[in-house]
Amino acid sequence: MQPHPNVRAVQQALDAAQACDAAGTPTAVRLLPDAVHTAAAAAEALGVEVGAIANSLIFDADGTPVLVLTSGAHRVDTTGLAATIGVARLRRATPEFVRTHTGQPIGGVAPLGHPHPLRTLVDTALGGHTEIWAAGGVPRAVFPTTYPELLRFTGGTAVEVA
Repeated sequence: MQPHPNVRAVQQALDAAQACDAAGTPTAVRLLPDAVHTAAAAAEALGVEVGAIANSLIFDADGTPVLVLTSGAHRVDTTGLAATIGVARLRRATPEFVRTHTGQPIGGVAPLGHPHPLRTLVDTALGGHTEIWAAGGVPRAVFPTTYPELLRFTGGTAVEVA
């Protein structure tokens, strides 16, 4: 069976970036038996702490998409983060806005593999984990990586988001 086009796009982006997991081997997208729409569900399916899940959240910053990769252990402080990045307002994006800018559905948004690069902010709390897991383009696809790798291959900026 062929993987979903979103999964292929994410794997191709990982390969192009020469992304590695915690063991230093090339990162591969894995398909879970069932969809995992929350960090808690992903952590349970993978047998890891919820804080090691990198939630990919798209926000609307005055009409411009911002990707926030946050630890599954907490919520984004949108008011504080808006002030940190110098925008008037940062609000959760609609499903249509997310799909338009990522090509991926909410619950499966990956940190990469989008039609165009997105401004990316990476939660410093993820740095406390040896290995972190991110979505792979659809709700049942995930891949392992590390905090330094996530920063590198997304071109993200490390920030406190909670």
